[in-house]
Amino acid sequence: MSKKKKKQKRKYRVFWFFVKLQIVFLVLVAAGLGWYYFGGYAKTVSDLQQEALQLVRSSSEETFRSVQTSLVYDANGTLVSTLKGEKDVYYLEYDEIPAYAAAAMVSIEDKKFYRHHGIDVKAIMRAAKAMIQNGKVTQGGSTITQQLARNIFLNHEVKWERKVEEIFIAVELEKIYSKNKIMEFYLNNIYFGNGYYGIQAASKGYFSTEVQDLTLSQIVFLCAIPNNPSLYDPVTHMDNAIKRRNRILDQMKEDGKISQKDCNKAKKKKITLNPSQKMKNDYVETYTYNCAIRSLMAQDGFVFRSDFESEEQRSAYQKEYDQQYSEYQKSLYNKGYRIYTSIDLNMQKQLQDTVDNGLAEFTEQNEEGVFALQGSAVCVDNHTGHVKAIVGGRNQNLPGYTLNRAYQSFRQPGSAIKPLIAFTPALEAGYTPDSVVEDVKTDDGPENAGGSYEGIISLRYAVQKSKNTVAWNLLEELTPQAGLSYLKEMNFSRLDKQDERPTSALGGLTNGVSAVEMASAYAALEHDGKFRAPTCIVKITDAQDNLILETQSEEKEVFKTNASRMMTDMLVSAIQEGTGRGLALSNMPCAGKTGTTNDNKDGWFVGYTSYYTTSVWVGYDMPRNLPGLSGSSYPGRIWQSFMEQIHQGLDPIGFLPYIDEQNVPSDTILPPDIQEQDVTPQEGAWEPQEQIW
Repeated sequence: MSKKKKKQKRKYRVFWFFVKLQIVFLVLVAAGLGWYYFGGYAKTVSDLQQEALQLVRSSSEETFRSVQTSLVYDANGTLVSTLKGEKDVYYLEYDEIPAYAAAAMVSIEDKKFYRHHGIDVKAIMRAAKAMIQNGKVTQGGSTITQQLARNIFLNHEVKWERKVEEIFIAVELEKIYSKNKIMEFYLNNIYFGNGYYGIQAASKGYFSTEVQDLTLSQIVFLCAIPNNPSLYDPVTHMDNAIKRRNRILDQMKEDGKISQKDCNKAKKKKITLNPSQKMKNDYVETYTYNCAIRSLMAQDGFVFRSDFESEEQRSAYQKEYDQQYSEYQKSLYNKGYRIYTSIDLNMQKQLQDTVDNGLAEFTEQNEEGVFALQGSAVCVDNHTGHVKAIVGGRNQNLPGYTLNRAYQSFRQPGSAIKPLIAFTPALEAGYTPDSVVEDVKTDDGPENAGGSYEGIISLRYAVQKSKNTVAWNLLEELTPQAGLSYLKEMNFSRLDKQDERPTSALGGLTNGVSAVEMASAYAALEHDGKFRAPTCIVKITDAQDNLILETQSEEKEVFKTNASRMMTDMLVSAIQEGTGRGLALSNMPCAGKTGTTNDNKDGWFVGYTSYYTTSVWVGYDMPRNLPGLSGSSYPGRIWQSFMEQIHQGLDPIGFLPYIDEQNVPSDTILPPDIQEQDVTPQEGAWEPQEQIW
């Protein structure tokens, strides 16, 4: 074949290739249009556009100034706190806003701000591509105008409909308001964390001064926060905020907004917070806000997890959790919620005073002026499962919110974990308080406190004396995986794969437990083995008192009824004749357990009556030895003093009796909640024996 004919043939092949390509393209476009129109998307998009048009046209400058105050009430209707963004108080006109603030936001958030008409098409295409690849919205692609639209007019649902309406609103905003006005609205409305909406409120809150008086370094530091107020929270993550400040300064230098000299000088400036003073119920407020945020997240479908197959899975979950938490945290300050809680401020004061008085002899402070020796305590109402009082540390009237150790700190529980992971599961599998066990030292087993071993003893006596050997061997027989499953069922959030070992029976956990977790778990023992997730939220309404959510006391059977009652009976013995001896209440039946870790670094006491369950922890934030610390010393005395106070005037009520099935006549009819329990071991459970090992 001649070269000319070959050339013509290749030419025709190229021509027909493009023809076919065009046909395929047209078919895809036609299919897309058909899917768009006949699938109902055209109408949805049209409706969203009309709604966006109406929202913007009915807006005025006042729309960007208003804010609704949320209110928090205790169980008696007493106002606990107000959550107000205070935009109306700290609103700044554009010419009052430092030029560096606007420049910083443009450099880091939206470089094309002064050139686009509300949206950045390329950024949206990138976000759309990511959405198609991931099956959900994973990238923002939002301009400053879109962020303003979302904050003022929309919620933060990650749905395509919300994104489309956000785009329409942004375009309409740019038609009505100037760029300077939009920047003014933006810097007065974005969230700077810790309840501060707008850059002036943030300046007052973090530095106790006007934003006009801040240095370049401080202004850019504030501008680092809104991208992720949790991750860049200056109070808890100062290092992250400083790193982002430096990135913004570099961007501003590249954009020609500042010189290299100013950039370097600003980076070297040390940031020292000087937070504004305000009256607060520190530990009540932080725990209440946490519970409210999580309740709102759960209502909108967020699924909380604590068990992961890989570190990558954990990291992905944590990223999503932080993002969602931050969004709902913002809503507390501008949605006008009425948050009704189970907290009793009278009991709260009693618990705080008892912790403070119980540790008053320890006056050592760290570099920040915080007491070195700390304590935390939580009281749960056994009738409802709700938290009545929560103390996250000793009261020092420090500025701002402080670490709430009751739910934010996780410490080794020592022997206080034994009833939850070893003793009650053993009872569930068929043991009784009178079952014979052996207290001997084995080659790979633990030592008892004091180094003594008593040979053949009853399980009741083993609990009374908190025998390490017995708890260890019971968990080995049960298997650590089975024992830990009970903790997982009760939402212990910091369990680790490495905890699947016998040392967990003695409280040797990788990450530890919180006072809230321990109180709710022991409350389950009192409640016949039925666990209720701890919270202080009773209900949340809007400003017009329309119900938004109401917490339900959902019960989950973790331990069987008879096993729980037997465990309670043995814990009564422990507080009367065992390691908790001397801590029994004067006029109220009670049960409890001590916990002490190696080298006296952590001390616990967790106990309950038919009315309340209270857990108490004492230790140093940076773990170290405290001579004389044990579960029965400072924690036990704090527990006893507080429980005596809150039970004044209450009628003594005993615990429900357990059924001793080994001594029940054959013709005896057991109560309905006992009939199907403890007769045979659970599937896969170990068989009870008269004598172990």
